Amino acid sequence: MRTFDYSFLKNQIPGQIVSISNVISDLNAKETLRRKQHDEKEISGYKDALSLIHDEYRTMDLTEDFLLQMHRMITGAVSVEEAGKFKKNNNLIMEYTPDGKRRVRFRPVEAAETPDAIEQLILAYMDARQDSDIPILLVIPCLVLDFLCIHPFSDGNGRVSRLLTIFLLYKHGYDIGRYISIEQQINRYREAYYEALEKSSLNWHSNENDYTPFMINFMQILYRCYKELDDRFIDGALHKAKKSERVRAVVLNSLVPISKQEIAEKVPDISVRTVELVLGQLQKKGEIKKIGSFRDARYMRI
Repeated sequence: MRTFDYSFLKNQIPGQIVSISNVISDLNAKETLRRKQHDEKEISGYKDALSLIHDEYRTMDLTEDFLLQMHRMITGAVSVEEAGKFKKNNNLIMEYTPDGKRRVRFRPVEAAETPDAIEQLILAYMDARQDSDIPILLVIPCLVLDFLCIHPFSDGNGRVSRLLTIFLLYKHGYDIGRYISIEQQINRYREAYYEALEKSSLNWHSNENDYTPFMINFMQILYRCYKELDDRFIDGALHKAKKSERVRAVVLNSLVPISKQEIAEKVPDISVRTVELVLGQLQKKGEIKKIGSFRDARYMRI
């Protein structure tokens, strides 16, 4: 049977191979540094764009120039020729199947039609925001989905879409992105995000797509953001408080309806019986209301 032993590599390597190996190692080190610098520039550009939105969103509006500016800021340092410009060539959204084959997941709008598609997208947004019967919070995920289906840039569409999301949330009174990273939430549940994106983009070109999966995913992301912010606030409010006051603080400071189990998880040293007593007292006083029943019951401030 063959014996496998690579110990000969310690001292029996021809000089020519050693020389080439050293050259390759040096080139790899340089390339690694170059990639790191490339990534750092992209991250820096994204942070700059995010800071601009944080500081100037009140005076900014959704325009073609805004989208081009966001793209220029996040790609300008690494792709000068394409930064801040719509795609010149048609692109495809592809993925790899489990057997290693490529699959076209979606065919975006063609390059020649992109400027007109972006113009129509912006006009549709302006029309919707003037209609009081249309919930603006639901317009945002629909618009972002359409932006991703247009896929107006050769690269950076995902990052621009997240900047666009944060900007529109700010613009319409939802500044959660100032405290919690929406992008981090998307990345944390990226499989669900891309699954919803694919479902909602089916039959998009024929105007027969269903926005619902992407809207639901968008709302779940926002809910998790507010829940995380809520948890941070509650953790601070519970410091050195009495047991009953701590339970009361958990319920009254919660931004979203909270279950008995969730309350118990936040105050693990307090018995379930005490939690139940405090909830009963708060209900009698009219400070909270109960939603649902039995295990699905949740409590929220009135």
